[in-house]
Amino acid sequence: MKLSKGWIILIVVVLAAILLFSWGQGSYNNLVTKDQVVQQQWAQVENVYQRRSDLIPNLVNTVKGVAN
Repeated sequence: MKLSKGWIILIVVVLAAILLFSWGQGSYNNLVTKDQVVQQQWAQVENVYQRRSDLIPNLVNTVKGVAN
């Protein structure tokens, strides 16, 4: 069974398209995963900042108490 040149080219193009699509999908999924990790880390930073800002009134009251 001999394939014509046109069929061989068509098969190669289809395989290349499938590989390119798979690579693109994998890259996109990888970027989404990395974005989620970054968002989680920023949420941790914001939590620390919020905790520190919540502690400021306690610090102010302590300083006022010592000043009296």
